[in-house]
Amino acid sequence: MSPLLIIIYVICGIYLVMNFKYDIQMFQQNSYRISRYWKWLKRNLGSTWRLFDIACLFMLFSTLIPSQGAALIAAIIALGKTIMIFKRKYKKPLVFTKRVWRLYILTALLSVGAVLAVILVPGIGTVQYPQFELALGTLFLLTTCSFIPLILADVILMPVEKIINQSYVNDAKRILKSMPELKIIGITGSFGKTSTKHYLQRILSEKYDVLITPGSFNTPMGVVRTVREYLKPFNEVFICEMGAKQRKDIEEICRIVHPHSGIITAVGPMHLESFKTIENVQATKFELADELPSDGFIVINNDFEYCANRPVNNVKAIRYGITNPEGCDFIATDIRYTPNGTAFIIKGQDGFSLKVETRLLGECNVSDLLAAAVMAIQLGVEPKKIQYAISSIQQVEHRLSMKQTPGGVTIIDDAFNSNPAGSKMAVDVLAHFTDGKRIIVTPGMIELGNEQEALNETLGRHIGENLDIAIIVGEYNREALVKGVRNAGMSEDNLYIVDTFNDAQQILAKILKRGDTVLYENDLPDTFK
Repeated sequence: MSPLLIIIYVICGIYLVMNFKYDIQMFQQNSYRISRYWKWLKRNLGSTWRLFDIACLFMLFSTLIPSQGAALIAAIIALGKTIMIFKRKYKKPLVFTKRVWRLYILTALLSVGAVLAVILVPGIGTVQYPQFELALGTLFLLTTCSFIPLILADVILMPVEKIINQSYVNDAKRILKSMPELKIIGITGSFGKTSTKHYLQRILSEKYDVLITPGSFNTPMGVVRTVREYLKPFNEVFICEMGAKQRKDIEEICRIVHPHSGIITAVGPMHLESFKTIENVQATKFELADELPSDGFIVINNDFEYCANRPVNNVKAIRYGITNPEGCDFIATDIRYTPNGTAFIIKGQDGFSLKVETRLLGECNVSDLLAAAVMAIQLGVEPKKIQYAISSIQQVEHRLSMKQTPGGVTIIDDAFNSNPAGSKMAVDVLAHFTDGKRIIVTPGMIELGNEQEALNETLGRHIGENLDIAIIVGEYNREALVKGVRNAGMSEDNLYIVDTFNDAQQILAKILKRGDTVLYENDLPDTFK
């Protein structure tokens, strides 16, 4: 075998292995679930990235180009794409857990083994298609259909992963059992759970030593990892964020950690793509209430219809709200927005009243603070300490956080996990800024199932009715958003349609002036383009 051919094999082999990184990253972002990954895959099978591999595949077997010349061109393309993989940056990069390493290694071994089989088995190849050309063709076929060895590797590893995960779960249960005095609080909801988790941690820290699930560790194994790696014997409270993509997800987490109390922040049309109906969302979120012990209690946001209309009979239910005070035990009232943030009054039963001020903006933040305050009251935190903690809470990054640029422009960052209620509220907040132009940059909302088009059109209409300039990013929700903005009567001169956030930044660089305010509303994850 010639040195040139060896170099070609090495370059293409490295590309083959590196190409799997993106597929595994998307598999990870789809919770290692083949059904969810397959839905993503169907939307992205025709990507330009795969088309280049298909082109290389056809070129290798074309009679128009000499075999070695075609192989050299394919190697150059593979080298270029490998460099691109190394340089590419993602909003949510691949986390190299032990499971990812197992999956990556087996996927690579299956693929490299297939290529080596074509190289080493004698008798493969013809005059028209030499053995080395068939091997490279196999390599590019595997990169084009990289999902096949990935899914095959996952299926092979399923029994192994099940055994490993169960050992981790058992270890987490053992640790929790050794801390019978630990107060465990579950937090779930269609949205607002992460903010509420952080706010509750700050308030309870006035009295207790508190641990929370970090980042987005809200899956069963994320919670297990938190217990095994972060929980310490001196912790007094464990706040466990509980996410769900399908029925029984919350129940599974509850049966691992056994919370004594919980908060349900919202039931809304999020993840309808997987849940199908709002009733399924409701049933899943209320798995938290259903799993609590009889001497526990649940704090529920009554502002949402599918929270308010769901009875809870197995434990004490404490309801709170802002827009739907009827039937609430606690409400937030007299909400005022100031240059320094927001002021409001928490009112409860038996004449309870507490005036609080926060640097946070928006009704959703007020609602999340109210939920945290109600839980803190139940756990015996003094009102003055609640008041102080709320006043010192810092803005959560990407959740209506506000900053000023040196050029006098106000930036409102609400880029994390946009939802119908949160998007409307963010637009309402921006509408209060009247010193300069009010500009929104958004790709819209995702995972709303059959309601996605209608809800994005409604958002577009709300934007057109309340703001001055709209910059619509990407193709995914473009039609619905633009239709809504135009139906609201916004001038075409103030409507910009761009492909990427970089394009949006270029437009902002041209139109921004001192006193303007820009809202970044949602930033679609890497699984949506």
